[in-house]
Amino acid sequence: MPLVIALTGGIGSGKSTVADILAELGADVIDTDAIAHRLTAPGEAGAVEIGRQFGSEFLRADGALDRERMREHVFSDTTARKKLEAILHPMIRTAVDAAMEAACGSYTVLVVPLLVETGAYQGLVKRTLVVDCSETAQMERVRERNRLPEETIRNIMASQANRAARLARADDVIVNDGDLATLRNRTLEIHRHYLRLAEKA
Repeated sequence: MPLVIALTGGIGSGKSTVADILAELGADVIDTDAIAHRLTAPGEAGAVEIGRQFGSEFLRADGALDRERMREHVFSDTTARKKLEAILHPMIRTAVDAAMEAACGSYTVLVVPLLVETGAYQGLVKRTLVVDCSETAQMERVRERNRLPEETIRNIMASQANRAARLARADDVIVNDGDLATLRNRTLEIHRHYLRLAEKA
């Protein structure tokens, strides 16, 4: 069976950058966030069902999910967040399974931001890679990247597993506490490690 790596990390940790580097190096990367974006595009199944269950006010004029409005809603309301997950997670899993069937690289990386929180994909993945950084760094990166209010960022972080919980699940860790060149070098090291493991799989 091919080697499947779960890649996770808190918001602003740099997991998407690591995923991009691994893809450049030849890994098959399946990003559950990217799948969720596709499912909530205009006219897609996720957006349609969200409009039905949450109301049209959570859709933009073109029929796509209003991500900013939904983000504010679900990260201050646990029941709403679980309702949203119940809509999207089964659809995402179906898309993941299809992508796994099509994967042909030396190993596959499955990017799952809420891996620890949901316990998803445990029977599918062989190792878990956590991209780690300080909570202060997370706050700064998300504020710079998304221009979100500090309270919103804190609510998102509070809804995610803490660093200790993520690190407890990790088989491998990339510490993202430097510049991009440092992150790239650390990612290259882990890529070489996975290539060796894949040869034995």
